[in-house]
This record gives sequence, C-alpha cells and structure tokens, in this order.
Amino acid sequence: MEKKISPASSVSGAITLPGDKSISHRYAMIASIAEGPTRIRNYSTGADCHSTLGCMRALGIEIEGQGTDFIVHGKGLNGLRQPAADLDAGNSGSTIRMLSGILAAQPFRTRIFGDESLSRRPMQRIMTPLAQMGAQIHAHEGKFPPLEIEGGVLRPIRYDLPVPSAQVKTCVLFAGLFAEGETVVVEPIRSRDHTEIALREFGADLTVTRGEITLQGRPLLTGREVVVPSDISSAAFFIAAALLVPGSHLTIHGVGLNPTRSALLDFLVGMGAKIRIPQLESQSGELIGDIVVEYSELRGGTVSGAVTAALIDEIPVLAVLGAATRDGLTVRDAAELRIKETDRIRTIVENLRRLGVDAEEFPDGLTIPGRQKFRAAEFDSFGDHRIAMAFAVAALRADGESTIHGADAAAVSFPEFWDTLGGACFSLR
Repeated sequence: MEKKISPASSVSGAITLPGDKSISHRYAMIASIAEGPTRIRNYSTGADCHSTLGCMRALGIEIEGQGTDFIVHGKGLNGLRQPAADLDAGNSGSTIRMLSGILAAQPFRTRIFGDESLSRRPMQRIMTPLAQMGAQIHAHEGKFPPLEIEGGVLRPIRYDLPVPSAQVKTCVLFAGLFAEGETVVVEPIRSRDHTEIALREFGADLTVTRGEITLQGRPLLTGREVVVPSDISSAAFFIAAALLVPGSHLTIHGVGLNPTRSALLDFLVGMGAKIRIPQLESQSGELIGDIVVEYSELRGGTVSGAVTAALIDEIPVLAVLGAATRDGLTVRDAAELRIKETDRIRTIVENLRRLGVDAEEFPDGLTIPGRQKFRAAEFDSFGDHRIAMAFAVAALRADGESTIHGADAAAVSFPEFWDTLGGACFSLR
C-alpha cells in the first residue's frame, strides 16, 4: 500500500492513541495463567498484540470481546492445553520471546513460528536461559524460528542478562512463575518494568533491589480488571511531528508515562523541546498523563549507553528529528537495531539519503548532521512499522509531496496511524 503525504503547516489539536503494545502483550499472557476472569480495557489494536491473543486462544484460553475491550478467562498455572496446530506469532518478536517462557513449563511440546521477517530474528537470548532452567528448545539453524519447545518441570535460576532486554527478562520471569523456589534476573541496565508491575498487580511475590529482580515461584495469580494506557512509543511519532513542524501545538491524552519508558521525554526536553505534562495519575500500577507539545528549535544530542537501551524503539523517528536540529544527532551502542523487523540502521540511513539528508552509518549506530533541509521523496518501509511511521513524520517537513511505499506495515503496531496523522495535520498545504 502507498500513502501520499503533503507537507503540513501545523500538527495541532488533541488526540488519543491506542493502548500500549508492551503492556497489552503482558496482560494477555498473565491473565491467561491467572485464576478467573480478567477484563482488559484499551487493549492494543496492533496486529502484534492480536497475535498474542490468537496464541492464547490456541492454548485453550477463552477470550471474549472485540476492539479494545476483552475478557480473558484464565485457567491458572496448570490450565493451558496442547494446541491443535503450530502457534503463529505473526510479526511479533514480543509474542514469541515472552510466550516461550510460559511454553517451556508446559507438559507438552509446542511449535511456534512467525512471518518471514520474524523468521530472520535470532532467538538465542531466550533459548540460553530456558535451557538452563531445563527446557529443550530446537530452532532452525540453531537460532531462528520456528521454535520447537519441549516443555516440562523447570528449575529456578539466577540469570545475569548479557545485554538489557525487557523481552528476555520477561521470558525468564514467566518461566520462573512455574518453577519451585526463587528465580532471579540481574539487569546490567534497567529496562522497561511493565512485567514486574503487572505480575505484582496479579498477585505475584516479586521484589526489585539494585538491579536484581527476585520472583517466588508457583504464586497464586488472580484475575482482575486492568486498563492499558496509551502507547508512548506510538506517541513518539506525534511528539516528533509537532516538534518538527513550525506552528504546531498538540495534546496527547492518557499516555503511559512509566519512568522506564519516559526517557524519550527527558531526552527531548534536554534538547530544548517544549513539552509539558499537566498532571499524573496511577492506573493499574502504571503512571499515565496528558502530554502537551509545541514546535521547538532543538539543539541536538547523543544517544548512547543506557540512554540507547531506553530509547531503542524511538531511534528511527529521533533520527528524522535529529536532521532538523541545530547540532544533529549521534546514536551509538545500538547494534540491536540491526536485528529488529529490519536492519533499522541501514533502512534509516537509506531513507534519510532519499530525503536529501546526509547520514553516516556505523556498525552500532549512525550520525546525522543538523540544520538539513528535507526534500520530497519516495520512501520504503521495508515492511517495518516504525520505519513507515518515522518517514511519514519526515514527509511533513519536506518541500513537496512524498510517497511511503509499504505504508500498510504501520498496522503491525498502530492500524489507526494514518487516520490519526491526517486528523492532527488538519492544515496541509
């Protein structure tokens, strides 16, 4: 699918975005192994999160509802059944990595696969700790999906994450739910903590001390009502658009502002962004609030180390924004971007060059000089939702009409993106 995008004279008004993808995945999985029903409100509309629902249904969980409101009838830690066919994770790395922790503890064999893109994404990071816990996992060429998981009785472990990864941490903690004793995960750098919050909400005994997460196995998880805040990763594209286009003033309602995810706002404010959060409240253990953002002339900056880990999903749109800053943007320590839905370092640089923007690529990042002009271009999403949305934002500042090829990739995480963007960019020249 192609989308034509004209430059915008402003990005303004008030918008509400879909539910957070990371939280939606976790709620659906935890609710399935809790006792009794859980109502999930504002569940993500993205295809990835619906892949998770499809997998849980195939494992014998009754899930009622449609749209953004679902009731998951949990069957407890011992309630899943062997699926009649292979589980399909679609394009979702979150589904296959996190769900594997649950599958590793089941008394049956499961095969889980994904689409062509997911089939190129290595899985050793979850295979290693699950093997230490006693699971047997076979993968294509020893590392790629599909995964064949021979479940069984697991033993608790202490696992030091080699690199910060919320998905790997979650996989190990989910497996640890089924193991007698204490499972400990040690993080080199703090990653998003939605799993820890959600497990506590459902009744797990979990503590966090100086980078060590300790989970007591075999808890009684109990179904409850939870609300998913709007996704700050989706908000990132609209925040960047408002900062990029002169005359913009945008309010985004009800966004999840978990401290492990709000590093984006801290980074942008540090570059001079005019961003306000009028008030905060807590909902299902997560902080939420409205974000108010105005067009700003930004200084530029460097993303590296722990900041890179915190902003890994936002780097595509930050790269676009960086080209319009005074001093440009440098990204390092981001080699993980090369094994996302695409090699994001390569696809970012290629599309920036189509935009007429200079950019230099490194093995672990890129650098983009500032004060650059954007020319109209034909962009390729390369089948990657974040690339499609990031360069839609770039097109708003271009000198003429641009085209996004493969625009339908946005539906993986944000099916309403194009309509929402059109509504916010109500004044197109």
